[in-house]
Amino acid sequence: MFELVQCRKSLMIIFLALKLSFMFNSLSEARVHNYTWDITYQYKSQDCYKKLAITINGMTPGPVISATEGDTIIVNVINKLFMENFAIHWHSIKQIGTPWMDGADGVSQCATIPGDTFTYQFVVNKAGTYMYHSHYGVQKKSGLYGLIKVTVRTGKSEPFKYDDDDHSIVLTDWYHSSSYEEATKLTSLPFVWIGSPQSLLINGRGKYDCSNLNTNVCDSTNPECVPYSLTVVPGKTYRLRIASLTSLSSLSFQIEGHNLTVVEADGQYVEPFVTKNLAYLERHRIKNQPKSGHQSSPALHPEPSKHFRQSDYASQHTKHHPGPNQVVSQQCLSHSSTHSLSDSPEKNWTDVFDQTPAPESYDFQNYDIYNVPGNKNSTSSTSIYRLKFNSTVDVILQNANTMNVNNSETHPWHLHGHDFWVLGYGDGKFNMSSDVKKYNLVDPIMKSTVPLHPYGWTALRFQADNPGIWLFHCHIEAHFLMGMLVLFESGSEMVREPPQQNIGCGRTKSLIKP
Repeated sequence: MFELVQCRKSLMIIFLALKLSFMFNSLSEARVHNYTWDITYQYKSQDCYKKLAITINGMTPGPVISATEGDTIIVNVINKLFMENFAIHWHSIKQIGTPWMDGADGVSQCATIPGDTFTYQFVVNKAGTYMYHSHYGVQKKSGLYGLIKVTVRTGKSEPFKYDDDDHSIVLTDWYHSSSYEEATKLTSLPFVWIGSPQSLLINGRGKYDCSNLNTNVCDSTNPECVPYSLTVVPGKTYRLRIASLTSLSSLSFQIEGHNLTVVEADGQYVEPFVTKNLAYLERHRIKNQPKSGHQSSPALHPEPSKHFRQSDYASQHTKHHPGPNQVVSQQCLSHSSTHSLSDSPEKNWTDVFDQTPAPESYDFQNYDIYNVPGNKNSTSSTSIYRLKFNSTVDVILQNANTMNVNNSETHPWHLHGHDFWVLGYGDGKFNMSSDVKKYNLVDPIMKSTVPLHPYGWTALRFQADNPGIWLFHCHIEAHFLMGMLVLFESGSEMVREPPQQNIGCGRTKSLIKP
């Protein structure tokens, strides 16, 4: 017995030593990346048309953040915009343990005002392709965005191979009016829709028709708007990290004469599948394999199509995310994406915010998706859903008619702080009895952004295992500004006090003590 106990102790000591060695090795590999960003106005000719853009150190798109999983990112931002606030969201970065760094204005922080600074600090704990962008008003459309590349640790490998270094491609739409002008249109009476963008850009470059404009305003010979090009070697396989950072448009991406193999989406590896065309409301990473014996084609720069198509692909489950077959909480949230606002006047700003909880449910069985009802909830609740920590929650997104007759729109919905399983989607009105039986509980894709199709439904499932208060919203900037959002609160009592910089704005920071 004594010898057995001694043996167990020896094994425990060896195991502990190995565990500590692994921890120290992981910590020694992790690095800290420091950035200082000046957020300024600068005139840019992204599509040959000269306009005032919002830039990071004079750049738009902003600098690419490159790191290895486990690294710490520190970004000190300085607001030199003179007239506009901003906040920067780190899209699909989970912010585990750092919910105050999410960059959601009015939720995780007070917006950074002109002349002020803010320091973001967080860990990128998973390899993948991510992005960052403004989360204030409609500033993303004016150039405040960029890409984040997180690679695997030394000694680890990814489940796909390629021949060359990876390349980044950022897709955006571009408006000639300022973000301030567009926000004013959307929040004024009468309401004015922002309309279609003037151009579509690849890595910040595009072409606008300057033929009827003065060259001081639009110069087609400006080197800033020379289309982006990437030189490749026939027969090699290239890895492309592609991010769609449009504010309104859904884009179709393809490379003429080539197949595209999708291997990752939203920081999640997927079972690779081959396609000729990627339809974008969210990000994908692809690798590109030319056809054997393909013929070269003349340089073409067509305007990308604005149609959308959802591809089917299965996720590769990990130990951290074993699969969607979990016991679901009794709380099933169902949201309609379109409501008519009530005609009641806005409340006086001196009133205390209404603390009425968001409705747990509504009569969706009798909800007519073709005739939009008035939504009194728009002026009488907090839109905060309080979830039991670590519970599993189903969300049904139901798309309906807009305020225009016989019209419904695509909405890309994004969840902060979590990933979710996409259990299913379909046309028409969701049926709680029959459509639930169609759920994919075997190999559903795991995402943080998903489209909701016109007059259709999308079913999601996520685990509320990240303490904090997290936005869930339409990623079309104008729709978000107009109020297409809710908040999920879970385990907030476990969150540490916010940093002093997150409390108050400008001079008020010194007046508020944590």
